[in-house]
Amino acid sequence: MARELFRTPIWRLDKFIEDHLLPDTTFLTELRADVDSISAFLKERCFQGATHPVRISRVVMGGSYYEHTVLKGRSEANMVVFFNDLTSFEDQLKWQQEFIEEIRKHLLQLQQEKQCKLKFEVQSSEEPNSRSLIFKLSSPERQQEVEFDVQPAYDALYEGRYCKSFESINYNKVYAQLIHECTTLEKEGEFSICFTDLHQNFLKYRVPKLWNLIRLVKHWYQLCKEKLRGPLPPQYALELLTVYVWEFGIQGSSGLHAAQCFRTVLELVTEYKCLRIYWTWFYDFRHEISDYLHGQIKKARPLILDPADPTRNVAGSDLQAWDLLAKEAQIWIHSNFFRNCDMSLVNGLEVLLHLC
Repeated sequence: MARELFRTPIWRLDKFIEDHLLPDTTFLTELRADVDSISAFLKERCFQGATHPVRISRVVMGGSYYEHTVLKGRSEANMVVFFNDLTSFEDQLKWQQEFIEEIRKHLLQLQQEKQCKLKFEVQSSEEPNSRSLIFKLSSPERQQEVEFDVQPAYDALYEGRYCKSFESINYNKVYAQLIHECTTLEKEGEFSICFTDLHQNFLKYRVPKLWNLIRLVKHWYQLCKEKLRGPLPPQYALELLTVYVWEFGIQGSSGLHAAQCFRTVLELVTEYKCLRIYWTWFYDFRHEISDYLHGQIKKARPLILDPADPTRNVAGSDLQAWDLLAKEAQIWIHSNFFRNCDMSLVNGLEVLLHLC
């Protein structure tokens, strides 16, 4: 697949996305049906008969599943299981192991009952008392699969999720609690799954062209993982870079091209030491979390704040990982891949002027 992308004429990039990256629609239909069944099964079975009041309140899908960016072939997603009767992020930590074991028990039972349309497999953990729980839904005949990371969570947005607008004031109290607990527990960035609803909303109302561009960047990232075999920056960091490039581009252009945006994302990867990116959709500098946010954006770069969790720098702190990916991005930028049919160069957007 690396050769197929690399050899694709740049003016046919949209066609490549359509032919090679969009998932099978039948698979998606069966996937959603199975996910609904699994969610209902867990809500019905987990902790039934237990003496404590904690039960599953709802199950929400994150990652590629509801971001409209699932890839043909293999994708990863989150199944976030929210529990009632928790009152803090710290409660999530205290109950996490018990939650994982309870969910694992019932997923294994469901696997034995073979109720799913797709092939359903719970991944066995090599470590006792592991806090990791993964299952896979796949269609071998269509060569399509999605791997789900199951994550129990405190329903921090229980009250705010019914707000009709995305005004930051609706979430101010929750973010103040998050920042207080994260700094006290020294767990900054570890509760982002509690804001899965907001992650969904961040991409839900975007145009399909952006979703496809994210698919392209994710595909390139997967090719890099296969080739480089070393630690790389988080994939979500590149997805957010793609959103940032798109937002920057649409301000000054009525028609953005996938090739131009793709090149710009790679250019940003090569200049990772300049990155300082954040959004103010759900939190901003007007309220009591203002001092904390000002401190965050002054931290060492690369900095890409999670749009739904101000305590999480999605870029991470592994500069060697960024450097490894930057070198691969340089190879692509300086290749003939970004040449038009007349051999003129596809130029990126001048985003760096606004970052450095």
